[in-house]
Amino acid sequence: MGQLSYLLYKNLYIIKIEKMLEKYIKYENKTRWSMRAVDIIQKKRDNIELTSEEMSFLLGEYLQNRVPDYQMSSFLMAVYFNGMTKDELKVFTELMMNSGEVIKFDGIEKFLIDKHSTGGVGDKTTIALAGLFAAFNIGTAKLSGRGLGHTGGTIDKFEAIPGFVFPETRDELVKMVNKVGTGIMGYSDTIVPLDKKLYSLRDVTATVSSIPLIASSIMSKKLAVYADGIILDVKVGSGAFMKNLKTAEELAKTMIDIGDSFDRKVVTLLTDMDQPLGYAVGNANEIIEAIETLKGRGPKDFTELVETIVATALQIKGDVKSLEEGKEKVAEVISNGAAIQHLKDFIEAAGGNPKLVDDYTLLPKFKSEYEFKAKKSGWISKIEAEEIGKAAMVLGAGRATKDDIIDHSVGVLLTKKVGDYVEAGEVLAFVQHNDKNLESSIRFLEGAYTIVDEKVEKNKVILEILSNIGL
Repeated sequence: MGQLSYLLYKNLYIIKIEKMLEKYIKYENKTRWSMRAVDIIQKKRDNIELTSEEMSFLLGEYLQNRVPDYQMSSFLMAVYFNGMTKDELKVFTELMMNSGEVIKFDGIEKFLIDKHSTGGVGDKTTIALAGLFAAFNIGTAKLSGRGLGHTGGTIDKFEAIPGFVFPETRDELVKMVNKVGTGIMGYSDTIVPLDKKLYSLRDVTATVSSIPLIASSIMSKKLAVYADGIILDVKVGSGAFMKNLKTAEELAKTMIDIGDSFDRKVVTLLTDMDQPLGYAVGNANEIIEAIETLKGRGPKDFTELVETIVATALQIKGDVKSLEEGKEKVAEVISNGAAIQHLKDFIEAAGGNPKLVDDYTLLPKFKSEYEFKAKKSGWISKIEAEEIGKAAMVLGAGRATKDDIIDHSVGVLLTKKVGDYVEAGEVLAFVQHNDKNLESSIRFLEGAYTIVDEKVEKNKVILEILSNIGL
């Protein structure tokens, strides 16, 4: 072959290779041959909207351990400062949702509502909803977690019931929902694994409080497990992650926007967590308070929250036209005993003893009870929910580390709420304990209460309702 022919052949070969690469880039989503994480990070740093291909590349490579933590940390910080556009947020959420198993409950014969709470002290709502939703032929098939820190998890609370076991497979969950209306399983590593990996990184890089990252984390899990309607209880206040109403509204609207982009009905309730919800904080004592609520004897704030959530579910389902009409129906099934009977059925189906609904001695019992008393007379202006949660946690009602073992019998039982008058020496709370860390618990309680001389208004439990269905 002559020199000229060789050069011509070489050039044609190079052109052929280049065209092959162009074709690969075009039809293979521009993978590592054409993209670099650093360029995507730079775009986000400069507040330039990312394409779906760029987002797919970055998250996909990170999930496969081909993008290191230090680069993803940089990206998360860029999101923290610059946020995400609606299109970016939809792609980001969808990629997280599809990073693992997406569950659709074929075979469930009920209208499904997924109620999620952002976490609060004394939040035993799911226990009461198990009886109430079933009374209206509404199903709940949800994945719940265990608690870590000053708030207890739904699974921890139900495990206070001796013999109670959760479904371990999807078929068992479907069977449970069809039978008694409610099915709850622990979170699986196969559901949204990318979120778990990203959250661990956010936790150590000061990016947890980013609104788009919080919203996508919550909604990716909600969207990965199908429901006909999603109700989000966003806690607001000192005992919640969202400390003020403005940021809570921003989070709620962001989650609604995500729901819109996936054609899901979403209602968000912004609810007070400037004090514990109800009076009971623990596990067994919260089971009792939820049962008492279904018997019509629950705390006013907790009862109002539960009634509002169920009334909202009835609106989503189309059974009622207004919140007021829904609340009337809820009051009726509490009054006629239907709700408490459905809770009994649920407990029995899960392996527990339904007789505990009428005999609380069948629940774990603490050894001793300490009376925590007021040091001065006046009106209670503040009860720091987080401090109350910590007071219960150190007794064993919660976990300081993921390896801690829960003591279901212990907790704190309040006697007063914000806006109540108290005399010096009057009991503010009963500390239900098993001779473990009582002094530490008392110290947290001492930092929880503020008592003033002027009369204080009682807190509203429902601060605001936002939705994409016109409620």
